[in-house]
Amino acid sequence: MSFPNRIGRSVVAAEQPPSRLVVITSRSLMRTTSMFRNQALMRVVLVAFVTAVVTAAGAAAQTTWKQGRTPDGQPDLQGIWLNFDSTPFESASAQPAAPAPAGGGAAANVGPASEFADHNHKVSERRRSMVIDPPDGRVPVMKWAEDKRDYDLAHIPDAPEHETPWVRCITRGYPAAFFPAGYNNAYEIIQTPGYVVIVFEMIHETRIIPIDGRPKLGANIKQWNGEPRGRWEGDTLVVESTNYNSKGSIATSAATGRIRGIPQSDALKVTERFTRADANTINYTVTIDDPKVYSKPWTVALPLNRDDTYQMFEYSCQEGNYAMTNALSYGRKRDAEAASGSSK
Repeated sequence: MSFPNRIGRSVVAAEQPPSRLVVITSRSLMRTTSMFRNQALMRVVLVAFVTAVVTAAGAAAQTTWKQGRTPDGQPDLQGIWLNFDSTPFESASAQPAAPAPAGGGAAANVGPASEFADHNHKVSERRRSMVIDPPDGRVPVMKWAEDKRDYDLAHIPDAPEHETPWVRCITRGYPAAFFPAGYNNAYEIIQTPGYVVIVFEMIHETRIIPIDGRPKLGANIKQWNGEPRGRWEGDTLVVESTNYNSKGSIATSAATGRIRGIPQSDALKVTERFTRADANTINYTVTIDDPKVYSKPWTVALPLNRDDTYQMFEYSCQEGNYAMTNALSYGRKRDAEAASGSSK
């Protein structure tokens, strides 16, 4: 057995008997080298060809995508949609952040483990802010509303009404449920004749949106999440919600920063738009108009990414709601100590 070394001379394996020695000449070496080079070139060409075919197929899929229809003719928005998104809710500002809740920072071993929010699903491309209007990316909230938010945060141990409805396991709110949190950012859209239904993983709420033109119940009936009515403008689903009560919060996730805990009034009007951009993306925008809370309307925009491999689970909120129990228990302990004159 022999093989060439780097300078083309024959190297003979020691275990071969002398009678069977094979000497590789320069010509055979050149033929061998040429063969290897041709094989390598063929591999390069093959890889390039396959890459071109895959790229062309992907491009064709994007350019040839066409909005589908449900059996009753609605533009098809159905599927599992996610909005894991690290984009700041508002653009950066020198203004001070909202204060922390009463009781200071979290103690050791309080809160979910870090892997609680681990996932391998798509995260939307980071942008300057989710707020796109006003152009500066800042919510034009009135001072009284921020003062009320601060008062509520400082008095959480006093009564449950000072907490957001999410922590109380009532609702995440609409549109608050579409503002991404650290986990459970999944939504299933289901369409039936006359309705669009959205199932939220967080607090496992189901939102039923009539699109049959029916009148609203009337301004005397106020609800936590308002009363939605939908319509189609071309292929865009437009949902207008009014008749909110004044008990909820416009945002409930910590990821919304200083807007978390801002109250909503009974004058709130929410206009959402769902436009399918391609097979795997819905462009979602929502405009909040509440003249009692904001100096002018403001708009949030974010993508919803389709992922039918995502599995939604029941969000058993109240069963594990230690936050509310612990905060109120602390408040009652504090009150008892104050009444007894204890300095503890």
